[in-house]
Amino acid sequence: MVRVINTEELIPIISDLVKKACYELSENVLEAYKGAFEKEVSPYSKETLKLLIDNAEYAKKEQIACCHDTGTAVIYLEIGQDVKFEGEYLIDAVNEGVKRGYEEGYLRKSIVADPLNRVNTETNTPAVVHTEIVKGDKVKITAMPKGGGSENMGTFTTLTPGEGIEGVKKFVIDSVKKAGGKACPPMIIGVGVGGTMDKCTEIAKKSLLRPIGSHNENPIYAKLEEDLLEEVNKLGIGTLGMGGVVTALDVHVDYFPCHITALPVAVNFQCHASRHACKTI
Repeated sequence: MVRVINTEELIPIISDLVKKACYELSENVLEAYKGAFEKEVSPYSKETLKLLIDNAEYAKKEQIACCHDTGTAVIYLEIGQDVKFEGEYLIDAVNEGVKRGYEEGYLRKSIVADPLNRVNTETNTPAVVHTEIVKGDKVKITAMPKGGGSENMGTFTTLTPGEGIEGVKKFVIDSVKKAGGKACPPMIIGVGVGGTMDKCTEIAKKSLLRPIGSHNENPIYAKLEEDLLEEVNKLGIGTLGMGGVVTALDVHVDYFPCHITALPVAVNFQCHASRHACKTI
């Protein structure tokens, strides 16, 4: 049976989600901060981690942005195939929700309408919207404000199949070295392996939504996550580049089938302000 949803219903939901994401880091992230604080040996990074914890707690209490860079609004819509939308165009409703959230929440607006002319839209729209058709009659909405510092350090390459898992590891580690403190560590590192160029980068970013401490269900990729996390944290970059033993809170690897001639790899960094909020209707 088809379920009808008026797109107007999405506007206040998305408005609330972008505000919540920017104001409230999840308990999963805060616990990862605290775990990093206990492990860290660098006094500079340890002190900075304490500031990040205090900042996150204060932002949640006062309902203000935990970071001045409130990012590009990335919106994921998992739409049940039994849902029919009515009303205004879906993407217009999403953008209206983002616009209202950024205005009402006093969130910094960082989007320029044209990459070369650089004129700010003053609404933080358009959002980057990803839609996926899934089973059922529900819609899951996830707001992911993505900061510029970490996003700017993302990388992609297509390896030859013969380079294999060692080639993947080398590319990821080289990407982390290049990013250094610019991606605002301690980071979560999303890695996509396979697919096409666009699919590879898509799954790298989406992997950042997984809880810190979770692992890929495929044991090969779970082991790759563990190995990469160990190697990354040996680099000594530390919190905000101040040195230490915790450069990444986690590494999330996802994969997709690919062409016989290629081994695509993408790395998408998430800064310490790992922000997302979701609701299912």
